[in-house]
Amino acid sequence: MTDSDYAIRADGLTKRYGALIAVENVSLRVGRGEIYAFLGLNGAGKTTTIRMLLSMIRPSAGVAFLLDQPVRPDARELWAQVGYLVETPHAYPELTVRENLEVFRRLRGLRDVHIVDRTIERLALTPYADQRAGALSLGNAQRLGLAKALLHDPALLLLDEPTNGLDPAGVVEVRTLLRELARERGVTIFLSSHLLGEVARIATRFGVMHQGRLLEELSAAEMERQRVRWLRVDARDRAGARAMLRSAGLVVEGGARNDGNESSEIADALCLSDPHTIAHPEEVARRLVEQGIALTRLSVEEEDLESQFLRLVGAAPRGDEGDEHAR
Repeated sequence: MTDSDYAIRADGLTKRYGALIAVENVSLRVGRGEIYAFLGLNGAGKTTTIRMLLSMIRPSAGVAFLLDQPVRPDARELWAQVGYLVETPHAYPELTVRENLEVFRRLRGLRDVHIVDRTIERLALTPYADQRAGALSLGNAQRLGLAKALLHDPALLLLDEPTNGLDPAGVVEVRTLLRELARERGVTIFLSSHLLGEVARIATRFGVMHQGRLLEELSAAEMERQRVRWLRVDARDRAGARAMLRSAGLVVEGGARNDGNESSEIADALCLSDPHTIAHPEEVARRLVEQGIALTRLSVEEEDLESQFLRLVGAAPRGDEGDEHAR
């Protein structure tokens, strides 16, 4: 790909605050029309990177280009093609939703007077169109922020936690909207989110940030290939099943207890990670049945995106760690 094929191109982005290095030597390549998910724990440097890409803060080192144009605060032609939502969505609290968007339409120099109503409908804000922005719930304030980001039909969207505060139905609506923007209009979307399961449904590429550094960039297919899988096996005679599988030369984990307690089944089921076994679970079933061992569970399972992400950054899961997100 040539440089012009990238909607976002950054080289060596670094941000220092005194002795603190918030972002260190981050280089990015985001192709046009991609949905790029920017993942990281709290303090990983995601928002700082986004703010540098938007020229909200000046990098200590490095350069960035959006839509093949250098990032500068005064690049009016560029910013006319970029929409963004970073951290808390801002609005004039005493103005209504419709009035806020009308102000933004005029600031953008948009001549289509009907675009405000279309955007309100698009973001499911019609019931709140005449409500003061300051009285909106967090979720609807987030919708208003998204509406402002989308009002001028940008070619590039940079979104920091776009589904923050939305209920499950709202999350699905935004997910559908972003997918349609990328597929049908060719909009490039660069987003950070702590809802990793939701991100995995739409992202075409992933960037993994940790402690200010970009550890990896992976396509959706590469993320899928790197996901850890295992074959989970359980039987009424768990000890017998474990012994038989080990005698067949298989490495078996789990199965420490065989107390007949159904609640311990999942925790103590046998796990096999051999690739051939995972690809051919029927062979395991046949071996056990031939030995008169009754199966109660046989399933190929895989780690979820949260676990995979924590493994990539070398962090062990801790309670609600997956619900945290980076700043």
